[in-house]
Amino acid sequence: MNSGILFLSLLGFLPLVIPICPVPCKCATNIIDCTSKGLTVAKLPVTFRSSAEIIHLGYNRLTSIPNGLFDNLKSLQVVYLQGNPWECNCDILYLRSWLQWQQNRTFYRDVRCSSPAHLQDRIIAYLTEDEIISTCQYWYCSLALLSQLCLFIFLFLQGILVIFIIVYLQKFRRMTAEAQSNTRDLHQHVDTWVSSSRSPYNSD
Repeated sequence: MNSGILFLSLLGFLPLVIPICPVPCKCATNIIDCTSKGLTVAKLPVTFRSSAEIIHLGYNRLTSIPNGLFDNLKSLQVVYLQGNPWECNCDILYLRSWLQWQQNRTFYRDVRCSSPAHLQDRIIAYLTEDEIISTCQYWYCSLALLSQLCLFIFLFLQGILVIFIIVYLQKFRRMTAEAQSNTRDLHQHVDTWVSSSRSPYNSD
């Protein structure tokens, strides 16, 4: 009885001990094969098991690699990346940096830019940082323009709100003044009526 419970307990802990192969990849001992799985950056596994030595990511739809994806894979020897439509913009900086740290760059001569046009077919590992950053300027300019537009809209709405508050306060002051005036008139009429009602000439 006790041995059966122990066995079931060990089965429960197996998923924590044995690394699970990321979907939709196929895994061998130290190999993770995600070739031709239609992977995009969004569908890419968040992490790979630390014992992986070879990872196949070729012939997918990857445009970049998320920052830090390969950093904790101490046993990693090679990643096959060919056949992907790499976009050589700001998002490619991590992959370029990782490739430049590899001892044998000949494995990565087929890892080339698909866009933008002026960097098309360039080997990513040999791109300079300035070449990549230059592609980001349009994005930064667009972001700056959008920020300025949002700021203008915000200030415009704020101005309208201030005008509305001022008009409302003026209207409120007029209403308050009218109410006070009506109250004074009413008090005067009441005082006059009380005075006249107390007059000895009005006695029955």
